[in-house]
Amino acid sequence: MNKLLVTLIAGLFATSVYAQAPAATPAVVKAEASANKDIAKAEAKEAKVAAKADEKVSKASADATEKKVKAHSKAVKAHAEASTDVAKADPEDKMKAEAKAEKKVAKANLKAEKKMIKADEKAEKVAVEAGADKATAAAKTHEAKVEAVSDVKKAAAK
Repeated sequence: MNKLLVTLIAGLFATSVYAQAPAATPAVVKAEASANKDIAKAEAKEAKVAAKADEKVSKASADATEKKVKAHSKAVKAHAEASTDVAKADPEDKMKAEAKAEKKVAKANLKAEKKMIKADEKAEKVAVEAGADKATAAAKTHEAKVEAVSDVKKAAAK
């Protein structure tokens, strides 16, 4: 058993000596430096695109919120005007005024909902475009990394 163990260990040392990589040549070192520089550039571009995309999304979200608040306040104002009209109406015309007020409120609600939906739609569109920009930047970074590794391998093969 001891002889078998000694033989295995000796074989391990023998194969490890042959398996060591050769020393890096100046061409390989130069290719690695260039590759690292290219990768750093690609990652910086990706970070810049991601930051810009995030900024667009937050701006669009803020714009959507502002539009939604305006639409809601206009609807509330219409509700208040309608209830004021009903309150001012003569007792005989109260039913007619209430019907007219309900119609006014419904129109105001519909208009507000449409504006809110459009604002959300625009914000979602910007978010999707930003996601696509981020994905494209990530793909370009991956491509740059693969090309850099390929260049290093070519230099090592020479």
